Amino acid sequence: MKLKLKIRLDENRGQAEFFYLVDEMRVMKNNRQTVSWWRSSLFGAGLWLCLLGLALLDGGAAAARSAPEPAVSEVVVTNSHHDLLLYFRVTDAITPEMEAGLKSGLPLTFTFFVELVRQRSGWLDQRLAALEFDHHLSYDNLKDEYRVERRLAGEPPRTTASLLEAGSLMSRVDGLALLPLAELEPDQHYTVRIKVRLAEKGLPFAVHRLLPFRRLRSFETDWHSVQFSY
Repeated sequence: MKLKLKIRLDENRGQAEFFYLVDEMRVMKNNRQTVSWWRSSLFGAGLWLCLLGLALLDGGAAAARSAPEPAVSEVVVTNSHHDLLLYFRVTDAITPEMEAGLKSGLPLTFTFFVELVRQRSGWLDQRLAALEFDHHLSYDNLKDEYRVERRLAGEPPRTTASLLEAGSLMSRVDGLALLPLAELEPDQHYTVRIKVRLAEKGLPFAVHRLLPFRRLRSFETDWHSVQFSY
């Protein structure tokens, strides 16, 4: 097309060439605008994805913060004719992550730590008892039932089809004998301290990475303290 213009419009060569150059400049300008538009579009999309990711992370963190965490509550210290007895339970003990882990075949263990301390003014407190014991929970897919083992209570294993009942058995401690009353000194102040660790039991590390249970491996409640006088 360029040679055809030169031959047919030789007397107007400058004008023809001028128009050709103008058209070429327009094409280059349009190409630059197209590249600029793609660059701005890619930048905008990347910025939008970053903002969306931050929003999702912030929303997940907010949900995690708002979710109730297990805690020791309803602590009662009383006595029988011979022993000092302790009752308490763990609230919000079975989380959705725990349930998913159980249904995937991951056993659950609650480890309880209980201490009895005598307060001494001007001296270090005297620890009179320190107990550590476990409650175990597992799920049988074939029978569609939960199995709870509470060995310290001297009970045989119990099975139930209800996760609510299994969670109640796991999280409750009833009538734990802390110390014979004969070993308590009258008119003294004492403190009972309780903490619970929630963790999976005895599966290989590779399995832990596949199951949604990672948060529970290091979770412990805060120490819960109750003071009383005898």
